[in-house]
Amino acid sequence: MLNIADPSIMVHERFMQRCLELAVLGAGHVAPNPLVGAVLVHNGRIIGEGYHQQYGGPHAEVNCINAVSETDKALISQSVMYVSLEPCAHYGKTPPCADLLIRHKIPLVVVGCRDPFPEVDGKGIEKMRAAGIDVILGICEEDAKELNKRFFTYHTAYRPYVILKWAQTADGFIAGIPGERLLISNALTNRFVHRWRSEEAAILVGTNTAMQDDPQLNTRYWNGPDPIRLVVDIDLRLPKTLQLFNDGSKTIVINAIRQGEKNGIQYIQIDRKKELVPQILKCLHQLRINSVLVEGGAVLLQSFIDSGYWDEARVITNTALTAGTGLPAPRLLMAESVYTEQILTDIIQVFSRPVVSL
Repeated sequence: MLNIADPSIMVHERFMQRCLELAVLGAGHVAPNPLVGAVLVHNGRIIGEGYHQQYGGPHAEVNCINAVSETDKALISQSVMYVSLEPCAHYGKTPPCADLLIRHKIPLVVVGCRDPFPEVDGKGIEKMRAAGIDVILGICEEDAKELNKRFFTYHTAYRPYVILKWAQTADGFIAGIPGERLLISNALTNRFVHRWRSEEAAILVGTNTAMQDDPQLNTRYWNGPDPIRLVVDIDLRLPKTLQLFNDGSKTIVINAIRQGEKNGIQYIQIDRKKELVPQILKCLHQLRINSVLVEGGAVLLQSFIDSGYWDEARVITNTALTAGTGLPAPRLLMAESVYTEQILTDIIQVFSRPVVSL
């Protein structure tokens, strides 16, 4: 028997926080898989670190063990593995990580939280314990779940995690008079917005926003991956000369006329007689899109708010700009303030939708 002292809860939390720091590095690259970080510790010294870097690539535990130097490889079987999410127990794009830890005879595995994916959901923990590995579960559990809120929402609510975003003037307008584009947020705030885009699987706009603003819906102001571009165009009115139809990244058109792919554009057909938002979310879930940033326009944003299908709202207010007239900003109901930050004249406010207890 190995004589491995059980670290205090504070030590467990310190190494788990490092796992979470590593996991974040995979943001924008691993969806629909979760963000996962792993740390291997021998007598209080980290001998290996890793995180899930790319969808379809090696998982965090594999990268962690591969990072151990030749001089420390003999210590693997005497070390503690910290991992932010339960190691998988099934064959997917990679072999089971639980089997990897068993094969390396790691005596203790500390896990942030269980994996809600049905193919895992406790099976990885069960497999490791059956092999004689001690497993401690629930260290920094809330932080671990928050990190993977997109993944958890996708597998427990069967829809993508929904983030609403808009910019408004100090007097509450998101657009000026028809036909005139109103630039509200400043250049620095725009970089924040493009970082947000890089962190989500998809970005969604409505017909009017696409027509009037001709947005690119990419991450040109941030070094990160472009999201899948989604546009609601029920009657297929949008001209293909718009920038969102270029070959910069994938575009999906949600409409009531066509299904399938044409000229490199994917068309998803919905029923115009049924409520729009639930149909959109069902389609995105089927496409394995686990998060979506809804950027407008006002009608589409309000539809998500009124339906209750939203998780986060990010509102940018330019305190130095008034419009006097124009298109009113959406009305955010039953929202809890989470975070506020000021960037020059812009105030960024983040809200969450309260969880209703039955």
